[in-house]
Amino acid sequence: MDGRGGDGLTVSTGHRAGWKGERMNEAPLFTERHYTVDEVAALWSLSRDSVRRMFLSEPDVPKIARPGGRYKRSYVTLRIPESVLNRVYRRMCAGRVA
Repeated sequence: MDGRGGDGLTVSTGHRAGWKGERMNEAPLFTERHYTVDEVAALWSLSRDSVRRMFLSEPDVPKIARPGGRYKRSYVTLRIPESVLNRVYRRMCAGRVA
């Protein structure tokens, strides 16, 4: 086995030097479950706009942009990794007032 998947991408579970914020045993962000804004809104009973505002400036959230033209608006699609979802949830719970 040469460490490549069927699509020719190299897959490695060892140390990935230079990857920001990753530890040796931690899986890279692209292999974990990613949620859509709609899925998070349904899970947390929030509006799509609230979820979008909450995660738009959050680190490690992929933002897929489609620039607009002269007569079309631009779009930004968010995909929220499970680790980021858990991090934001813990941060929100830590700030709770009983």
